[in-house]
This record gives sequence, structure tokens and C-alpha cells, in this order.
Amino acid sequence: MLHKSRDDIRNVAIIAHVDHGKTTLVDGMLKQSNIFRKNETVGELIMDSNELEREKGITILAKNTAINYKGVKINIIDTPGHADFGGEVERVLNMADGCLLLVDAVDGPMPQTRFVLTKAFEMGLKPIVVINKIDRPTARPAVVLEMTQDLFLELATDADQLDFPVVYAVAREGLATLDPATIGEATDLAPLFDTILSYVPAPVIEDNAPLQMLVTSLDYSNHVGRIAVGRIYRGTIKAGSPVSRINREGVVTRQKVGLVYTHQGLGKVEIAEASAGDIVAVTGLGDIMIGETVADADAPHALPLIAIEEPTLQLTFGVNTSPFGGREGTYSTSRQIRDRLYRELDTNIALRVHETNSADVFLVAGRGELHLSILIETLRREGYEFQVSRPEVIKKLVDGHTMEPVEHLIIDTDEQYEGGVIEILGKRKAQMVKYQPDGKGRVRLEFSIPTRGLIGFRNLFLTATRGNGIMASLFTGYEPWYGEMGQSRNGVLVATDEGPATGYGLANAQERGQTFIEPGTPVYEGMVVGINSRESDMPVNVCKEKKLTNIRSSTSDIAVRLTPPIVLSLEQSLDFIENDELVEVTPKTIRLRKRVLNHGDRIKILKG
Repeated sequence: MLHKSRDDIRNVAIIAHVDHGKTTLVDGMLKQSNIFRKNETVGELIMDSNELEREKGITILAKNTAINYKGVKINIIDTPGHADFGGEVERVLNMADGCLLLVDAVDGPMPQTRFVLTKAFEMGLKPIVVINKIDRPTARPAVVLEMTQDLFLELATDADQLDFPVVYAVAREGLATLDPATIGEATDLAPLFDTILSYVPAPVIEDNAPLQMLVTSLDYSNHVGRIAVGRIYRGTIKAGSPVSRINREGVVTRQKVGLVYTHQGLGKVEIAEASAGDIVAVTGLGDIMIGETVADADAPHALPLIAIEEPTLQLTFGVNTSPFGGREGTYSTSRQIRDRLYRELDTNIALRVHETNSADVFLVAGRGELHLSILIETLRREGYEFQVSRPEVIKKLVDGHTMEPVEHLIIDTDEQYEGGVIEILGKRKAQMVKYQPDGKGRVRLEFSIPTRGLIGFRNLFLTATRGNGIMASLFTGYEPWYGEMGQSRNGVLVATDEGPATGYGLANAQERGQTFIEPGTPVYEGMVVGINSRESDMPVNVCKEKKLTNIRSSTSDIAVRLTPPIVLSLEQSLDFIENDELVEVTPKTIRLRKRVLNHGDRIKILKG
């Protein structure tokens, strides 16, 4: 079979940490390739099309786009920058021949960068390093390049990967140069485009071979149903033609292709056929799944399956059993929650869903706290109502020994806060592996820490560093159980009555600790309404009315005494709760509650 290069195509993935400017760079590339008409306004962060992505400024779902430059189609594959979305990362790198590693000129490479880069090297992708934000006053491109070279030395799988071109950029302005000293003279991103054409290999294909296409992501349209997206490795796919579909178990079924699309800019363009080396979207293949092969109708040969790393964290999703259950959500039944979770498995392949002994509770496992909280927030916005438990790590038994997931944690903070951070981490079984002051008042600390030690750490960290710290972690593997950890928070204030919270009741509660709610908030027995100043839980009646003696002063004296409530986000709520508590999630409200709502019943359980 004759092998040849398709010089009219380049497939390149973009790898970066969450806020190093990846989406901004892609926006600039799209704008400069003139994919928008003169009268169109280009939205900022056009690649982050998911509502949650735009809000959080992170890429969750890897997306494809394409631009044309000097007659060559460059397929740009956007990868999630967070290790929790490793399932997405591994899939999409399958489609690329090269990668742009985008590194911040101040921060340098971060742990998530390491995760994706390791995968890229394992797949033999040719890297181009783009050092971004070199216009910042604190930029240190030479130091960052040295850090990147050290990372490559550590991770590269062959010597060729150590010989990489470097492009310096200000993505926000759409500027690039090969020499950081000349960034002031740069006018566009042409040096980056030219480097891609000269350095990223063109796809090598077999001429006239039978079709093989690997499905790496799924899209959905109300008009045509499920859309399979993937790279064609051999042969040609034609609209309306018969094909073989090979599932993950190797079962072959004959199907007929509907429409074939190619990517152009941010959209898709219908084409009659596409051949090896290109990335396409195909309709008409029923309930096709990620990882399946679309093959020649008469010569069905499967491509290798995509290996996905296993989940490390799990929690339960259940029907909302609080007294307010079913009031605020559109979908709240066991069947509705179950169907939605199983539907998520179609596209979220790093996720696992298991039935439990209860028909109303499902065990959901994912790649990390962020992965799971994004799922919870997505369902909440779709109108679902449910309750979730505290995330817990997934342990393994190996040769009779309990093993637990462990992470590499990197922290950048001001030196004045390092003592507090080290103390918090010490209680969470962290072991310091590196201490690196920069000589300018900041320090980089690196730790090995069990994954469970990170649950709830982010909030403590932000408080300890007054918001001036950066933290990032990366799953490194399973190690023997690190031992028990001490209690990490005080007890809670638990409501004893149902009704609206009153200023008087909350003022009394605030003598015991800090509250989470305002006057007028509906509460029920067993709802967690604050944190106690002591280690034990405290029952409080926040619905209590003051016996009025002087009507004029009854509200004014309370208003003065109330401290504003602590408002917990979804992630903070998941971090905060203990094993005997749940987070109640509805489209309108996030509440904390005890699993057992009645105070007397909780006392009986404690007494055994």
C-alpha cells in the first residue's frame, strides 16, 4: 500500500494551563484567518461555547475548529487545560500530529500542562512551545523557557521531542514573533502560522486503503440527531454510503452515512466526501459511541481503543428527600435523574455511574472535584433537583494492602504565607518534595498528597494566602494508605424548626457561631444554617420570634446586631460537608443538611 503525505492539512492540538491564554490565542488565529465577514462582530472567547466554560474561564469540552493559511487547512483541536478532564484530553490528542504548548511568561509550566504534555509525548506529537503574555511587566521568558526545557527533558519519550521551535506571543493583541526582543515590531500571528506549517508533520495516509475513522467526540443537533466527530486514518468517507460500525466490544453492524461535514472556522460545512488525514463530523450512525470505529462496509477493521484513565473520586446523587423536595426543580424523580446521568455517559467518558442498593441513589465517579462539580452545576442549570454526598476517594486493594490516589501539588504564594499553608497541609498528610524561593518574596512549594487531603483544601488555601496563592494538582498514581486525618472543621449549627428564619433567631445563632442564611430564608429541621465556634454540632431555632414589648425597637436592635451570612458556592459546599451531611441542589438554591433530619434520631445514632 502506497503511503503519502497530505500537504494540504495540518492537525494541531493546543495544550495549556487553565488561564494561560489558550482560548484567546485561538480567537486571534480565527480572526486573522478571515473566517468572519466584515460585518460580523467577533465575541471574545469564541471557542468557549459552553455557558459554564465562559463563566469559569476554563475549557471543559474539547472542541475543533479549522482555518486556512497559504492554501493549507489547519485543524485546531482545543484540549481541556484541567487534569480533571483527562478523559477529554486523551481522546482529542488522538486526532493530532503536533501540538502547541502554550506557557505563561510569568507562571511557567503548571501541573496540568505536565499531564497533557505527557499524553502528547506518549502519542508521538511534535511540540511547538508558545510563550504567551510576554508584554507583562513581570514576564520572564528566558526563565520560563528554561523551566519548559527541564520539563521536556523529564517527560520526552524520544530525543526528537527535545528539539522544538519557540514562538513568543501576546495572544490578546494577536501578535507573535520568533525573537522576544522584537515583539514591539510584530504585526500579526504569521510567525506562529508559518512555524505550524514547517514543523507540524502533514498526515501520512495510505492511498486507496479501506475506510477507518475513529470517533473521538460526539455532537448533537435537533435536526440530524447524534453527530460523530473523528479523524479519518485510512480511505474515504462519502455522504450516503454504506459503512461498518465497530463498537468497543468489537461487534460489527452495517449502517449508512447521512451527511459529512468538515470544520471551517467555528462552524461546519457540508461536503460530499472526505479522505484520510482530515477531521470530519458524520451523521446518520444512530447511537454511535466515542471510541467506536467507522470502517469500510466490506473490510471492517477496528482501530485501537482509546485508553481512558480511571476515576479517583466518587459521590452519590439522590432524589431530594428534604421537606422542600420537588418545589424548585423541573426534574426531580429517580427515573429523571437516572436517565440524565446515563445520558451524560455518552459524551463524558471519564465518568462512571453505578446503581446502589437504593433505587433513589446513584454512585457517580469522576476524575476530580472540578469534574464532578461541573456535572452537578450543569444538571442544576437544566432544571434538575437532587442531593449529593461528600466526595470520597476511590480506594483499591492490592495484595491485601489498601491503596489510595495520590496527587502532585504545586503552590505559588508569598513567602509570608508559606508557614500557614505548610501547617494546613501537614494535617492533611502532605509531604513536601520541593521548596523553591524566587528571591523576590514569592515561593513555589511542591508536595505529594493523598487526593482526599485536597478535598476542602482550596478554600482553606485561599483564606491562608489572602487570595494571593496559586495552586494546581495532578494525579500521579496509587500509593499505600496514608492513615487517618484529624477533624478539619468545627461542628455546625442545625435548625430545629421549620419556617422562615427571623432576625431574632439568627442573632441568637450568631452568638454560637457564623450563619449561612439571611432573615426570611425558609428553613427546615435538620438543615445546616451555620458553623459552630466549637467542635460539636449545635441545634438552634432560627425561626424563633422575639416577644414584642416595644414595637418600634423590635426590629431595629436586631438589624444592628446581625453579621452578614457566609454564602457558600457549590464547590465550597461540597468541600464543607462531612459524611453525615448532604448538599441539596436545586435550580434556585444550594442548601446544606444532615442526612438524618430529626435531632432525636441523630442523638440515638450517636449513642449507638
